[in-house]
Amino acid sequence: MDRIIRVTGKGKISVHPDTIRLNISLEDVKKTYDETLKQSTEQTEELKDCFETLGFDRNDLKTLYFNVDTEYESYQDDNRNWKRRFMGYKFTHRFKIDFPEDNERLGKVLYVLAHSSIHPEFTISYTVKDMEACKNQLLGKAVSDSKQKAEILTQAAGVKLGTLATIDYSWGEMEIISRPMNKMMEPCMVMEDSVGAAYDIDIEPDDIDVTDTVTVVWSLE
Repeated sequence: MDRIIRVTGKGKISVHPDTIRLNISLEDVKKTYDETLKQSTEQTEELKDCFETLGFDRNDLKTLYFNVDTEYESYQDDNRNWKRRFMGYKFTHRFKIDFPEDNERLGKVLYVLAHSSIHPEFTISYTVKDMEACKNQLLGKAVSDSKQKAEILTQAAGVKLGTLATIDYSWGEMEIISRPMNKMMEPCMVMEDSVGAAYDIDIEPDDIDVTDTVTVVWSLE
C-alpha cells in the first residue's frame, strides 16, 4: 500500500478593488401584458440613454434577470373575508454595469439616475477587473501552504516527503466583491447637495480579503 499524506492548504490574499459595479433594478405594473412589455422596453431604453450621455456604450448595461408576472393585492370584502384582486402584470428587470473606480464619474452617474423619470433602485459595490489573476494568485498560495504544512508534519513524524500525487480542488464561481452600502437605494436617497451635474462622492473602499482551499496528496519516501 502506497504511503501518502493528505494536506489541505489555505490561501489568503487582500486585493484592492479597482472596479465599481452598479446593480440596477426597474419595476412597474400595468393592466395588460402588452402594456407591461412596452413599459419595460421604454424604461430600459431611457436607462441606456442615461448612461450613453455619460460616455458609456449602450451594450455596457448587462441584463441579469427579467421577468413578467401577474400582480394581485389582498383586500377584505363587506363580510370581512380576505380576497385577492387582480392588479395587472408586473415586470422586473435587473441590470449591472461595471466601470473603473472613479468617484467623480460615480457622482455623475448617480446624479443622472436621480434626475431621470424612471427612478431605478440600485446598489453600489466594488470588485476587481482581472478576476482570473486573483484566483491564480490565491491557488498558488493555497498549494504553497499545503506543501509547507506537509513538510512540517513529515519532519515531526520522522519521514521524508515525496512527490506530489494529486490535487483536489473544487472549481466554482468565486465572488470578489465589497458592498460598503449593502442596501438597495432609490435615487431620492442619494445626497441632495451637488455641484453642477454631479454629486460629490467620497468613497474609499477597503481591501477585499479572499480565501480558498486546496487539498494536496503527497507520497512519502
